[in-house]
Amino acid sequence: MHRRTPVTIKDIAQTLNISVSTVSRALRGMPEIHPDTKNAILKLAEEMDYQPNQLAKNLVGNSTKTIGVIVPSLSYYFFASMLNSIEEAAMQAGYSVMVCQTNESYLRELAQIQNMLNSQVEGFIISLARDSLDYEHINRLIKKQIPLVLFDRYTDKIESSKVIVDNKQAAFKATVHMIEKGCRRLACLAGPPHLEISNQRLDGFREAILTNGLQYEEQYVSHSDFTQENTIIQANNMMSQSNPPDGILTMSDNIAFSTMYALKQRGLRIPEDVAMVSFNNEPTCLYLTPSLTSISQPIREMGTQAVRLLLKQLEADKIEPETVVLDTQLVIRESSLR
Repeated sequence: MHRRTPVTIKDIAQTLNISVSTVSRALRGMPEIHPDTKNAILKLAEEMDYQPNQLAKNLVGNSTKTIGVIVPSLSYYFFASMLNSIEEAAMQAGYSVMVCQTNESYLRELAQIQNMLNSQVEGFIISLARDSLDYEHINRLIKKQIPLVLFDRYTDKIESSKVIVDNKQAAFKATVHMIEKGCRRLACLAGPPHLEISNQRLDGFREAILTNGLQYEEQYVSHSDFTQENTIIQANNMMSQSNPPDGILTMSDNIAFSTMYALKQRGLRIPEDVAMVSFNNEPTCLYLTPSLTSISQPIREMGTQAVRLLLKQLEADKIEPETVVLDTQLVIRESSLR
């Protein structure tokens, strides 16, 4: 496989017309280098994206057989299950997996990617952190021709392969189900407003309401940061309105669990007073009272496809972005059966 040749000390030396040893000493912070020369070397090294431990340096002629996987949090059922699927598919292909979690932090995402590059992973499978608004660190991987697959959380600002579900259609289906059960004032507890998957689900929610002749009300849409505390506040604010909703779509089961708690604290019955539908179909959904209607995503298939796309890039002469969109299933339980 042909890869972009990594920048070396020799490249920097030739560009500045100085010796390799001078560049080496400057990069190591040795004191005997003239300040102007040292500054010129450091500036050029940054411009040329020189990295002494970058991935490509160790991939010439040999392979670490390691994939880097970065997820928002392994405390979320979806990501823990995805990791199991990715590991299984990777092992079958002869690869091991290095895993890091960002805890929804952009800075941790930044650091974890660099740590994995230093550990010489061959490629990345990533789901973006909630707080990631700048994607230069991801786009740098693409510029360096490092194999990359995004899953679940992604953005159109990154041109990479991705494995996703049809979020808009899933939310449309879930909302129509509540309408068919008699809900007329439908609310949505969405995720952060910059998250692509949340916006797609909100689009499906809105379209279902409008195509069924109902009024779409902005007052019934609220954005959560995925924490329990914030979700409970948002749910209470929503239900404190003079004409509160009688059906709620939540962006994840974790949000749904906190919302159900808030509703019960207010003395509301589910689904008699408020119907609920969620996303992810965690095993816990079955054991709640009432059991929770939720969208099931093909997690095993998503993990398998993510590894397949990454291996395809590792074997290719040129990386061509490819998107896999998978279907979902609405698993109907008591929380929506009014």
